[in-house]
This record gives sequence, C-alpha cells and structure tokens, in this order.
Amino acid sequence: MQKILSYMRKAIEDYNMIDDGDKIAVALSGGKDSTTMLLALKNLQIFFPKKFKIIGVTINPGFDNFDTSALAKLCEEKEIKYIDEKTDIKQIVFDVRNEKNPCSLCANLRRGILNSVAIREGCNKIALGHNEDDVLETFMLNLLYGGSISTFAPKSYMDRSKITLIRPLIYAPEKYIKSFAKKNNLPIMQKVCPMDGNSKREDMKQLIFDFQKDIPRVRANMYGAIKRSNIKGWTLDDIEN
Repeated sequence: MQKILSYMRKAIEDYNMIDDGDKIAVALSGGKDSTTMLLALKNLQIFFPKKFKIIGVTINPGFDNFDTSALAKLCEEKEIKYIDEKTDIKQIVFDVRNEKNPCSLCANLRRGILNSVAIREGCNKIALGHNEDDVLETFMLNLLYGGSISTFAPKSYMDRSKITLIRPLIYAPEKYIKSFAKKNNLPIMQKVCPMDGNSKREDMKQLIFDFQKDIPRVRANMYGAIKRSNIKGWTLDDIEN
C-alpha cells in the first residue's frame, strides 16, 4: 500500500486534486484499479492534511453475472457508503441498438449516469481509476484512430455538471496495482462484458507490449512524445520515465 500511496499522493499534490471538504464519488467498476484506488483513498484520509469524504459508486450495466456483492461487503467492512446504481445499459447497447462497436456508447451512458449519481449524493468530485499504462493506451488510441496527439488529463472540470474529475492513480504503473491486488487478495469482479479482452484498448495494450520486445525504451519514448506535445492538462515534468 505504501508504494501505491506514494504515487497517489504525488499526483494529488501535483494537481491539487483534493481540497478541504470534498466529497468524492469513487467510481468502482469491480476491477483492480478502482478497488485499489478506493482502499488507497481510505488510507489517505488518515494522514492527508485536507479532510475529505468518499463514497463508492458502481454503475451496474445489467449483465446477468455482474455481481456487486463483494464490493458491497468490502465497503461495509471499510465503513464506506456504497451505491450499486442499477441501469439498462446492457439492454440499450446490446439488445435494442445491437451496437457493433459498443464501447463508446456504453462509456458515454455510464459517464452520464455516474455524474447524475454524484450530483444526487452531494459529491463535487469523481475519482476514476486510470493508471499510468492507461495514459499510453489512450495516447495510442487517439493517435492511430483519431489522428491526434492527446490523452486524458489528470484533473478536469466539467462545466455542465459542475463536477471535477480526478485520476489519483495517474502515476501508478499497472504492474504495481496488479501486485497489490494479488498480494491483498482483493475481490476483483470476473469479466462479464462481451467486449472484455476484445476492445481497441486491449489491442493497444498488446501493441505496446509487442513494441517493447524490440524497442525496450518505447514506453519512455512515448511518454517523451506526450511531454513535448504539451498536451492540455499535462506539464513537461508530470510523467516520469
């Protein structure tokens, strides 16, 4: 936990992600990243100089095997309020519209519902579990499919909802999160979405892995490209090689 907390605290302090009195909706997908983030934020509350509250929120898409009981139990044990927000996303995306490329629509629907839940619960911030590897994968997705040099920002304010998105794990490499989740036997939800393992993001993960076999410094080189491009939301010293 100390290694995860060190990455998290640095990101939070670099971008002033948390202020006194914040109430943060932690988006819980059931995966290793968001579950690790929840526990790290709970630990951070103990010693962080700014006082803040957290709640856990899962946007339940309605898949038959989407079981949130382990998340609910974890939150109960840690004395964290937990919301399992039931939705018709699965029915809309897969049954009614039968989307061939459903990830974008699904993400938009989940994002909108998450914002609504955060507002309903009196939260002013939403914490998303994107890690350092996600930066590179998003960079590659935007480069290859969108023709742009861009990735998501560590912190961003949404004018319409008046909610601030924060990504406290932005500095944490995925390998450390995997190690933490395995060592602590975190209750990771089994894959239930038909697109799990078949998305364009998974393709980018594999592509970067393949590049690294022949170009050992490819990750550092990509981070360098992100730095030099002066992407909105990032500064030249934000990402470490």
